[in-house]
Amino acid sequence: MVAEYEIKDGFYGDGFRASKINEKVGFWHMHPEVEIVLNLKSYGTRIIGDSVELFDKHDLTMVSGNLPHSWNHYNQKDGIPDDHGIVCHFRADSIGDKLMSQHEFSSFRRLLAESERGLTFPLEDAKRAEPILTDMTRLTGLKKMVSFFSLMELLASSAKRKQLCSEDYRRAFDDRGNRRLVKVYSYIRENYSKQVSLKKLADIADMSPFAFSRFFKRNSGAGLVEYINQVRTNKACYLLRETDETIADIADECGFKSISNFNKQFRRYTSLSPRDYRMNYR
Repeated sequence: MVAEYEIKDGFYGDGFRASKINEKVGFWHMHPEVEIVLNLKSYGTRIIGDSVELFDKHDLTMVSGNLPHSWNHYNQKDGIPDDHGIVCHFRADSIGDKLMSQHEFSSFRRLLAESERGLTFPLEDAKRAEPILTDMTRLTGLKKMVSFFSLMELLASSAKRKQLCSEDYRRAFDDRGNRRLVKVYSYIRENYSKQVSLKKLADIADMSPFAFSRFFKRNSGAGLVEYINQVRTNKACYLLRETDETIADIADECGFKSISNFNKQFRRYTSLSPRDYRMNYR
């Protein structure tokens, strides 16, 4: 998959749109609309700001306008299925200041404020959101708006929602910096199973190694080695769960050159050994 970077100005319009997701290629992008994504059938790694996490079935997230994000899908045995998720877009200012200022909308205002750092919701909320989002893909007019506000009530009342980006994540618009990150993220995603050198990535970003290290940590929230190990561990989680490959083969396939280092890094990110992680899914 080759990542792209897009900044869309009003790409989705001023309405409240909901549709099935069929895209197979993830790309690093941002847009003014708030985005709610419910993954239903695919697996992979999602990047929201400086948050990098593995996503699975019934992964529900909410991302504010102009917060960069990407969903990178892992190839599955039968390919990435059609209609593998549902996405909803809306402009927060479409609701109107007078309505938003009402007391009844206080929890909705908090939800929108928290989505500035990206939000993820627990499995039970994702399953409750599925029929509402499904209705929104086929309804029109007031019935669609009723479903929309039902979804907002569900998300706003979620007691276990979690913010994703770090508190000090810098969201200042930086087109050149984001395009550099796209090239770097793309190279890492396509080459994480090999040795990835600081010099190579610095050359891709057209920066000195020292400047690139600072730039990468400031924008990704992690040091380069930590980020690469997290990408490798995320892919290892997928292979442990979805295949019968040996742990040694998975370690090698994901770029870990020794079992001891694989076990150490895997436990660091999951608090489990690879063997125990696999047993939890068998």
